[in-house]
Amino acid sequence: MTISLRSRIIIALVATLLGLAYMLPSFPAVQDSKLGRMLPSKAVSLGLDLKGGIYLTLGVDVDTAVTNAVSRMGEDIRADAKEDDIVLLKPELKSGDKLLLSTMQQDKAKAFQDLMHDRYANVFTLESSETLSGGRTQFVYALTADYRKRLQKLTIDQALKTIRNRIDQFGVSEPDIRRQENNRIQVQLPGLKDPERAIQIIGQTAHLEFKIVDDSVDMAKAKRGILPPGRELTVLRHRNQDGSYSEQPIVLRKQAVLTGEYITDARARPDPQTGSMYVVMNFDSRGERIFARVTGEHVKERMAIVLDGKVYSAPVIQEQITGGRASITGRFTDAEAHDLALVLRAGSLPAPITIEEQRSVGPSLGQQSIDAGVFSALLGGAVVLLFMLVYYRFAGFVADVVLLLNIVLIIAGLAAFGATLTLPGIAGIILTIGMAVDANVIIFERIREELRRGLTARAALQEGYSRATLTIMDANVTTIIAAVILYQFGTGPIRGFAVTLSLGIVASMFTAIFVSRILFDLYLNRRPQAALSI
Repeated sequence: MTISLRSRIIIALVATLLGLAYMLPSFPAVQDSKLGRMLPSKAVSLGLDLKGGIYLTLGVDVDTAVTNAVSRMGEDIRADAKEDDIVLLKPELKSGDKLLLSTMQQDKAKAFQDLMHDRYANVFTLESSETLSGGRTQFVYALTADYRKRLQKLTIDQALKTIRNRIDQFGVSEPDIRRQENNRIQVQLPGLKDPERAIQIIGQTAHLEFKIVDDSVDMAKAKRGILPPGRELTVLRHRNQDGSYSEQPIVLRKQAVLTGEYITDARARPDPQTGSMYVVMNFDSRGERIFARVTGEHVKERMAIVLDGKVYSAPVIQEQITGGRASITGRFTDAEAHDLALVLRAGSLPAPITIEEQRSVGPSLGQQSIDAGVFSALLGGAVVLLFMLVYYRFAGFVADVVLLLNIVLIIAGLAAFGATLTLPGIAGIILTIGMAVDANVIIFERIREELRRGLTARAALQEGYSRATLTIMDANVTTIIAAVILYQFGTGPIRGFAVTLSLGIVASMFTAIFVSRILFDLYLNRRPQAALSI
């Protein structure tokens, strides 16, 4: 179907106006003007190498995550056994991924083995069993290799999601977060102005636990290490008026009655009485039920709120608490309370995180990269524009016009799709300038061939475009396939190159095949008998 010249002009004008509308807000002078307030708010985001920022390589301690998971599964096994009238001693960890489980009755040993086979066959494998004095039977179950790999993968995936959630709430524009080999995570934060605070937020495990305080223990004996089974000695941190911290020894029951995995929201709030900040948390439906049950069972006892192994407060439970809401007090500063609420909302990390590599890129270095990239693009573009104008005359002028439009559409595409412009991305733009000119050269040389055969200007134009279009399409489609592969398997800078390359190819095909043809048709409509200046 042939599209009329008028329709093609309208399409080209709409594309040009949209391109300008999305491109102009990327210039600071336009953003602050009245025109900028009328245009879309999207602008091209600059990458780490152009804007400056911070680059981190994080190591995830997956072994600790596996140990914690095995410990939790030990308690689940004990609860399942209790439902089947099988009494187990408290599970013990061995070598990080093994569980020592002991039945109290010898006649229940077979029933317990059947339970493990039916419910945990894909998780644990029986390593050894031994009958002890007193009728007890002791089993050692080891984590299967497949399930261990699954736990490790889940740990990295959860760490990625949690870190991304924290950074998104921190407000960093266009972060690049991806998994690397050997349980590492790469984080790029362009334009970050407070790297130390970001590192603190990213690396904070934020493992929240609620534990019951045992005030019946003799503190003097506890300080000497004499503790009843299932108890632990720690300290309650208290923030003084001058900002310093004091610590008070406190004995807790080791088993947490509730963890932070059930938190759905957390917000910092000011205390009207003291003026300090505290954090209010909301639980999901299951957490609400557990919290109500626990507070009902321990009225008049103290409940410690433990974050990353530190006790922040230990209020007395006056009555059963329903409604699924709790608070953490501790004389927090405004920044401390907001950061704590942020990491609780984003979720706790499944394992400790270590900063293995940290690099900062200053904004001055980024500006130098921008200046160098822009200068090379302008210089290369100017040489190409001049060559086309001298060699192809009017056709060269047409090529120059569509080349400028091509650059406008690339920048507009980057802004519209929220892509990040990196230094390799600038290289991709420069490359597409050459590819766009190449498409015009192919068309012009085809038209020259048809003119040498004696065809009229309009017939030569028709034949030249129809013959060259297929060649241009074939060459550009293969390049787009390569760009898609680069984007799929490449890292941040390579992805930036792939994005600009893909946008440049699409824009160059539109401008070289569609827009340039419009300009030639307008020229011949005004001068039907004129020869093509090509």
